[in-house]
Amino acid sequence: MIKQYPFYLKSTVVLFGLILFVYALLNLRDILVPISFALLLAVLLNPFINLLQRWHVPKVAAILIAILFAFILIAGIIYFISIEMSSFTDKMPLLKIKFSQLASKSQHAIAEKFNIPLKKQQQYIDEAGNSLKPLIGATVGTLMGTFALIFLLPVYTFLFVYYKVLILNFLYETFAESNSKEVSIVLKQGKAAIQSYMFGLLLEALIVAILNSAALLLLGVDYAILIGLIGALLNILPYIGGIIAIFLPVFIATITKDGYNTQIAIVGAYVVIQFIDNHFLVPYIVSSKVKINALISIITVLLGGAVWGVSGMFLSIPFIGILKIVFDRVPDLKHWGKLLGDEVPTKHKGQIWNSRGKQKKEVVANPLNATAA
Repeated sequence: MIKQYPFYLKSTVVLFGLILFVYALLNLRDILVPISFALLLAVLLNPFINLLQRWHVPKVAAILIAILFAFILIAGIIYFISIEMSSFTDKMPLLKIKFSQLASKSQHAIAEKFNIPLKKQQQYIDEAGNSLKPLIGATVGTLMGTFALIFLLPVYTFLFVYYKVLILNFLYETFAESNSKEVSIVLKQGKAAIQSYMFGLLLEALIVAILNSAALLLLGVDYAILIGLIGALLNILPYIGGIIAIFLPVFIATITKDGYNTQIAIVGAYVVIQFIDNHFLVPYIVSSKVKINALISIITVLLGGAVWGVSGMFLSIPFIGILKIVFDRVPDLKHWGKLLGDEVPTKHKGQIWNSRGKQKKEVVANPLNATAA
């Protein structure tokens, strides 16, 4: 006979296990983040590597060619951004002067309308600056982690692809032979979900970058291509990135142009682009396999950011998509898969049960039905 433990004991054990799991993720981020990115890149490059091997390219050479191709592409994007950034930094002194003039006008306007002295305003600004120092330190730490990621990523990716068969055999042998079919389905669906999500994400980012840059060029905003590309990269973060991406062009337009017509036009253009992205690009391009509802997506992105920073925000959606695939295949976890998914039922279980009970009462109360029974 299986011993049944009380609910409070089981919930305490589960909560304690989750706390330990999050604590481990937080403290091992420098190790786990490069491994996670390498795993995604390995899955993404796997079809290209298989194609090279079908062309009789040796396994090691095929892996090295695929990794080299990926990093040349990444280096090209970084080089393009650096060129655009160099022209931006050349005009930085002029932008600082204009920003100081705008800030001075804003402070005097606030002092006149809201009766807040300039010294008090400066005190608020200084306090805000002090509160941002930890954030700046965390950003520098993230940049240092990015450099470490650049060196470790190709090594981990190579090893993941090279030992692919060994890792797959381990996963099959970990579970009972009777579950091998389910394990195979989960692995295939997980690989397909990651590949379709990543390819779709890259295509979506390219389209959004073109739309952003075109809109800003038409509106005459300085550094339109750079800002459009940064906005597309921020847009990779679901729901949150698109909102953050609006502030940079509005800020640049406020410094470099008079009036507020350009800022209003930028907000309108970005709202239209976000509408196109959310209603056409994401449903039909990004992935039809990683169907996570908006609530879970936002919570997951925020939790990923709290644990692993920007890397965690990016990794959260594909990983939660894999979890959903696993939950959908395990009978005891299917309700968790439904919670993560985007299929919204019209009635909840309580309404269904109540309607069934009401129908039964009506049947008993009806004398014709009772006589027929």
